[in-house]
Amino acid sequence: MTFDDELVEKLKTDYRQAPISEAERVMCDYVVQLTKDATRITPDYHVKMRAHGFDDTAILQITLIAAWFNYINRVADALGVGRG
Repeated sequence: MTFDDELVEKLKTDYRQAPISEAERVMCDYVVQLTKDATRITPDYHVKMRAHGFDDTAILQITLIAAWFNYINRVADALGVGRG
């Protein structure tokens, strides 16, 4: 959680240009790929995440949280939640 509106805006427009750590950038790369096409997640993603300090539990948690948000957003979209 942050109250830094500038950081939030940079994360929304292009996280690669945001002032975040390399580990956070690697995590975002993983989550973006998971969101776009999870079938293209290779073991190299996990190796890179481990090299940046994420253990298997953290990788699992990141995967579950990202997948859940993807799921719930698709459910909301399908049901028209938020549309007037």
